[in-house]
Amino acid sequence: MNKIDIAVIDYGMGNLRSVAKALEHVAPDKSVVVTSDPAEVAQAERIVFPGQGAMPDCMRELDARGLRETVLDAAKKKPFLGICIGLQMLFDESEEGNAKGLGFLEGSVKRFPSEMKDSHGDKLKVPHMGWNQVYQQDSSHPMWQGIADGERFYYVHSYYVQADDGAISSGYSDYPQRFTSAIATKNVFAVQFHPEKSAAAGLQLLRNFVNWTPTL
Repeated sequence: MNKIDIAVIDYGMGNLRSVAKALEHVAPDKSVVVTSDPAEVAQAERIVFPGQGAMPDCMRELDARGLRETVLDAAKKKPFLGICIGLQMLFDESEEGNAKGLGFLEGSVKRFPSEMKDSHGDKLKVPHMGWNQVYQQDSSHPMWQGIADGERFYYVHSYYVQADDGAISSGYSDYPQRFTSAIATKNVFAVQFHPEKSAAAGLQLLRNFVNWTPTL
């Protein structure tokens, strides 16, 4: 098997090709493979777990491909980047279809209230879609290198994570209440927004991931 620097996990859902293309752009000297093969995921040096769609469907497809244990093992041992559903799946459970997650992190996934208003009294839509500012709670983390506090990133989601341990929150956004937009723990960094759709700031975050050497 050829060396795999970065494995982008394919479980049948998500914006996989654009994530892979963005990684190839920031790391042209690295091998990037989109794969659903547990053996390739296990062999890769770094893991990116992107995702879009409904949590119950994503968990079902993950199990159907025999990826559950491989993903959990990677999250314990390797530089690991979760994106959107790839963040939500790390937690215990989700209100979306009462789905069980991987249980790697303690906490749950909540739905935005159906009735929300901004500071002007205008109704906010669900899903939360478009650009929003991300405020860094640990700006010294290597994944935030070269990214300004309050930089704007692109979102598409109706659910957000609520970690039992608030200390793992590394970034937040407001819509209109504060919600966690990034978590960091040891070798795992995961975000609710889509760096592959977030222009220069998103590419910088992916570049940081490629160069990140976490302490296990």
